[in-house]
Amino acid sequence: MAETAVTRLRRRLARLSPTARGLLWSTVSGLLFCTLNALMRGLAQELDPLQAQFLRYGFGFLVMLPFVLRSGAATYWPRSVGAQFTRGAVHTAGLLLWFAALPHIALADTTAIGFTTPLFIMIGAHLFLHEAMRWERWVATAVGFAGVMLVVGPKVSGAGGHYQIVMLGSAPLFALSYLLTKRLTQTENAGVIVVWQAISITLFSLPLAVTVWRWPDAWQWLGFAACGALGSGGHYCLTRSFRSADISATQSVKFLDLLWSSLLSWAMFTELPTQSTLIGGAVISGSTLWVARRERAARTT
Repeated sequence: MAETAVTRLRRRLARLSPTARGLLWSTVSGLLFCTLNALMRGLAQELDPLQAQFLRYGFGFLVMLPFVLRSGAATYWPRSVGAQFTRGAVHTAGLLLWFAALPHIALADTTAIGFTTPLFIMIGAHLFLHEAMRWERWVATAVGFAGVMLVVGPKVSGAGGHYQIVMLGSAPLFALSYLLTKRLTQTENAGVIVVWQAISITLFSLPLAVTVWRWPDAWQWLGFAACGALGSGGHYCLTRSFRSADISATQSVKFLDLLWSSLLSWAMFTELPTQSTLIGGAVISGSTLWVARRERAARTT
C-alpha cells in the first residue's frame, strides 16, 4: 500500500511542469529549513554555536548513512571530491557567521536577512559565471538592499545590533555555495550532493567544536537528531528544486518563509516580527519576485 501511494505521488509529480516541480520542492525546503532554524536557535542558546554547527551536520550525515549503506558507497561517490569539498568549505564559512548570530536574532529577522541570498546569487552569477546582468537585475538588487536596511537599520544601534551585520555577512557566502551547487547538479544527483555536504562540513567543523565541547543532555541529542533529519531533507528538496528549474524561477515562494518563521517564532519563543522586519522582508521578497517574473518573461519572448 505504501509503495502504491509513493508510485501514485511520483506519477502526479511527473505530470507537473519543471517550474511547478521546482516551486513545490522549494516550498517544502523552506518549511523544513524554517523549522530547523527554530530548533537550532534554541539549541545554540544552550550550547556553543560551534558545537551546534558540528552536531547539526554530523547528525545530517548519520541520517543519510542508511541510504549510503543500502545502495553502496560507490553509488554516492562523486565525480569530483575536490569540488564537493570546495562547496563544503564555502558553506562552512557562511555557517560560522550564521551560527554566531543565530542565538541573538529573532527568527523573522533571520529569514528576512536570508532573503538577500538570491540577490547575491544574481551578482555572483554575473561575476563568476559571466551571466548577463540586465537592468532588471540591477534594479532588483538595489531595491532588495534597501529592504535590508529597513530590517537591519533600526536594530544596529541597539544592544547586540552587530549580530544583524554578522548574519548579513553569511548571505554572499551561501549564495556562492548555491551557485556551486547549481553547477554540481549538472553532473551529480541530489543524494550525492547532500551526503558530501554533510561529510565536508562535519569534517571542517570538528576542530572548532572540540575547543568548546560540552556533552549535550538527552533532549539536546534528540534535538540535534531532528535537526539532522530536517537539514538533510531541506537540502535534498532544495537541490531537487535547483535540478528541476532555474534558481530565479523558484524565488516567488520565499514569501512563505517569512510566514513559517513568524509562526514558529511566536509558538516557540513568544516573539512577534517587528513592523520594520515585515516591511523590509516584503520589499526584499518583492524585488526578488519581480525580477524572477521578468526573467521568465524574457525567456518566453
